[in-house]
Amino acid sequence: MTLTKQHVYDTVEIYIRAWVQQDPDLIATIFTETATYHERVLDDPIPDRDAIQKYWQTKVVESQANITCAVRNLHLDGTTAIVEWEAEFDDIPQGVRKHMREIAVLEFEGPLIKSLREYWSSKRIATLDISQDS
Repeated sequence: MTLTKQHVYDTVEIYIRAWVQQDPDLIATIFTETATYHERVLDDPIPDRDAIQKYWQTKVVESQANITCAVRNLHLDGTTAIVEWEAEFDDIPQGVRKHMREIAVLEFEGPLIKSLREYWSSKRIATLDISQDS
């Protein structure tokens, strides 16, 4: 299989849909069984598809809400893609809304991602109103 920009874009769209819809089952469909996922590249990577799915459950489903995301740039060189996206989401544990800009380096093995490394920065843009009426 020759990797195309369209295939990478389609894969990233699945990634974004899994994020926005908070779907750990969907995210698992785009990674190889032995894929690695570096959320923070100076830390150890998440080691495989099952661990990525569990991370997604904890990090996305249980800790984020009201997610929006859009691809800004996509570059492809052989089986390595560099994708830039911009997102906003509620960070539930911190009680804030965040704006994030990210560049991800994705290495593909056939149609699936075998390695994803994230480089990102975020800032708080609002404090969440977490008060509840009694």
